[in-house]
Amino acid sequence: MHYDYLIVGAGLFGAVFAHEMTAKGRKCMVIDKRDHIAGNIYTKKWNDINVHWYGAHIFHTSNKEIWEYVNRFAEFNQFVNSPVAVYKDELYNLPFNMNTFSKLWGIKTPSEAKAKIKEQIEKLHISNPQNLEEQALSLAGTDVYEKLVKGYTEKQWGRDCKELPAFIIKRLPLRFTYDNNYFNDRYQGIPMGGYTAIAEKMLAGIPICLNTDFYDYVQKKDDGTFATKAETGKADTFDKVLYTGMIDEYFDYVLGELEYRSLRFEHELLEEEENYQGNAVVNYTEREIPYTRIIEHKHFEFGTQPDTIITKEYPAEWKKGDEPYYPVNNERNNTLFEEYRKLADKEKNVLFGGRLGQYRYYDMDKVIEAALLMVAEQA
Repeated sequence: MHYDYLIVGAGLFGAVFAHEMTAKGRKCMVIDKRDHIAGNIYTKKWNDINVHWYGAHIFHTSNKEIWEYVNRFAEFNQFVNSPVAVYKDELYNLPFNMNTFSKLWGIKTPSEAKAKIKEQIEKLHISNPQNLEEQALSLAGTDVYEKLVKGYTEKQWGRDCKELPAFIIKRLPLRFTYDNNYFNDRYQGIPMGGYTAIAEKMLAGIPICLNTDFYDYVQKKDDGTFATKAETGKADTFDKVLYTGMIDEYFDYVLGELEYRSLRFEHELLEEEENYQGNAVVNYTEREIPYTRIIEHKHFEFGTQPDTIITKEYPAEWKKGDEPYYPVNNERNNTLFEEYRKLADKEKNVLFGGRLGQYRYYDMDKVIEAALLMVAEQA
């Protein structure tokens, strides 16, 4: 068979691109090295509970067009993300709001909270923050930083806050209202039936090969197009490739490795336990506790099942062969990525998309927006 596009990666970016290009009459094929579609938004049905297999994903956006677009593929419930944080034997609301400040200091009014934060910041005399610790302290004061930022951030990045650059925290969301909604976006929710169903609808009718590695499957021809390798037993050709994997891996790390952070998940079925923690997401901000959060999946969809399923999320260093979850966008990596992007620009029949192909962190709405923009450029 001959295809216009081979889409490498059946995650959200690849699924949107494949769906839209197919609707425009292009012939597409999708491959993925995993044994399932939907990438990191994959939800797995387990004991009648939709489990976010690769961590919590809450769809949120202020872009009405993107909200209407994703609602073509699923009905969303009215879930509002209101995580809580545990520090030792204390529990606080997130994001940092009046409920948080009241619990910290026993105050009631925004003016009292602002005065307390200002007092703590002024005592520190930090005029030019040199690292993440100084930046966070200069924004939120000592108590918020020590109890709710420091340990969690150090677990996320695997190093002391003094060793992290200040620009990682450009601002901290201090809200002086009694509002526990984590996001400011106009639209928010969880797809009823899980995220995998969205990818299934997007990819309906499009040939998909799972457990298929791009490098084992195809080779570049002399004319710059692609064809399946003889040992695959197929004889397919492709005019163009949309590659959503790691851009440095595509170029065989010729300029060096970009840095990523990885994650490890421990899923556990708790039989005959209806409600483990009373909330979908609970963060653990002490560095001594190795996981950053526990997710209780049934609460995303207001479940009433007699059992529950929890997931502990552990940050991890990334090395070749591990799953990369998000880029480390410091100065060194951004500079290196720009060099890879120049190589990418010379690949006339290859497009690079998604968080790994474009080496940037994307929320789901921004993934869809970027994929639709690429479709418009190709149409």
